[in-house]
Amino acid sequence: MRNTRTLISVAIAVLMAATSLLLTPGPAAAAAATATFTKAASWGSGFEGRFTITNGGTTPLNGWEIALDMPSGAAISSSWDALMSRNGQRYVFKNVGWNGNLAPGATVNFGFIGTPGSAEPSNCTLNGNPCGDAQVPVPGKPGAPTVSGVTGDSISLSWRASSGTVTGYRVYEGTAVRATGSGTTATIGSLGSCETHTYTVKAYNSAGESPASEPVTGSTAGCTGGVPGKVGAVTASDVTSTSATLKWPAASGTVTGYRVYQGGTLKATVNATTATVSGLTACTTHSFTVRAYNDSGEGPASDPASVVTGGCDTGPLPKHFLTGYWHNFVNPAVEMKLGATPNEYDLIAVAFAEATSTPGRLDFKLDPALATAVGGYTEAEFKSDIAALHSRGKKVILSVGGELGRVQVGSGQAAAAFADSAYALMQEYGFDGVDIDLENGLNATYMAQALRQLRAKAGSDLIITMAPQTIDMQSTGMGYFQLALSIKDILTVVNMQYYNSGSMLGCDKNAAYSQGTVNFMTALACIQLENGLRPDQVALGLPAGAGAAGGGVVQPSMVNQALTCLARGTNCGSFVPPRTYPGIRGAMTWSINWDASHNWNFSKTVKPHLATLP
Repeated sequence: MRNTRTLISVAIAVLMAATSLLLTPGPAAAAAATATFTKAASWGSGFEGRFTITNGGTTPLNGWEIALDMPSGAAISSSWDALMSRNGQRYVFKNVGWNGNLAPGATVNFGFIGTPGSAEPSNCTLNGNPCGDAQVPVPGKPGAPTVSGVTGDSISLSWRASSGTVTGYRVYEGTAVRATGSGTTATIGSLGSCETHTYTVKAYNSAGESPASEPVTGSTAGCTGGVPGKVGAVTASDVTSTSATLKWPAASGTVTGYRVYQGGTLKATVNATTATVSGLTACTTHSFTVRAYNDSGEGPASDPASVVTGGCDTGPLPKHFLTGYWHNFVNPAVEMKLGATPNEYDLIAVAFAEATSTPGRLDFKLDPALATAVGGYTEAEFKSDIAALHSRGKKVILSVGGELGRVQVGSGQAAAAFADSAYALMQEYGFDGVDIDLENGLNATYMAQALRQLRAKAGSDLIITMAPQTIDMQSTGMGYFQLALSIKDILTVVNMQYYNSGSMLGCDKNAAYSQGTVNFMTALACIQLENGLRPDQVALGLPAGAGAAGGGVVQPSMVNQALTCLARGTNCGSFVPPRTYPGIRGAMTWSINWDASHNWNFSKTVKPHLATLP
């Protein structure tokens, strides 16, 4: 979340179509330390640049300094998380006190705003050592692949070369890499006879992967007589607390019908390529496979399809609810007392708790500047406002972090300090839980430990929300995603920030979707929904209007459209999710104050729509 007292940062790193520059320092900077520059976004008159410094060595990196040149007429106007100085067109960025020491494997980021948008830095150094590789864009999309040959255990493909600099190509089946090579052909072997497989191809170089090619489907030989081929990918839709509808592509060969299994138990026998399985347990993960059969017997089982049934305990909040952040600081948005929050909001996140000199320990006090701006506001009045919101059926939590937040939980002692201090603040002010909005990195292991300790103190009604950036939830290997999955049993909801992002991959891995679109919201939500989080643990976080974010601002009606697409599978953009998610939890906005600045357009549009969801 963005505390704009200091700076409005317009975007985070773009995974696709970003320009990268790898800086490889010499011995003075520690043997394996690297720094990667990313031009995260460009809007004509300016751009956002970001460096990620990684200590890949075995000894600590004690302090860093990056220097670079800007072209004549170009400039860098501001920076964050680094101390900037300038001598002509040479800019120097040094670590600030908290981010100078990098343990082995640690990373740190800083960024800046430059002008114009077309400007490119050059002559970079890290701790006095020259830069390495030149900037190279990702390759273009490969041409549509075709099946060039098949055997009983292999499928061969060919495709047109990608544009740009290409190191090689990867052939994917879903998200799994099936072949890698430098040419425009590949053979995928070790397949079963009479099996059907669908592939896409991506080109890659040092900057990353291209968009995926169009898909191609092929079948291995050996389908004359005998059992049918393997059933393709099984998808689920219309999931309720006790049932789910499964669909799949037709198997190759002679097919009499299909049998649906849950483990070794036969659940349904059908002649079509769809079946509804009922009698399921609520709020449970179920795994299904499908086999085609004929007079000769059953074909191979499909790959398993996981389904999470509805009916989960949603805790002290409505089935579908609206979250908003309240500013405990002054910025260009409307300043307001907490008690002025309108009834459309079900959950209010107070932004933000502050770090202390003790790792993990939190503190919170009303901002004196805010108190002045609203004509006086005491701690007692603030606590009274929380009690009044409770009497109106609302919940209030304390958000930890924000864009400028420096809370670090990197040890068992810090985890205990976090839990103890968070619980003390809950007791003092009446907060109902915490929101994790750490935008400068987190340790998933110790943060999970801290939240479980807090849950043990606060009980089962504790509300735990998270507000990761889009890049933090691109895969289950990211720290935020790891944290969400590790506390899934006590996690309330993830309100990912679908803004300040640039383009990002969706769950189909076929394209980088642009922020500010329905496709962006649905395709990125799908990543979480298809990789372990329940629908009731996923919500859409969007800015309340112009000024609230540097990019990704949408009309509230588009948020409603995305929610309908996810919940019902209708009113989607060009991206259609693989299944419906009737339990999708709702929406979040940054922020209540910015919503007030726009005549409450976000909450008055989105909240009524939530009541129409299944």
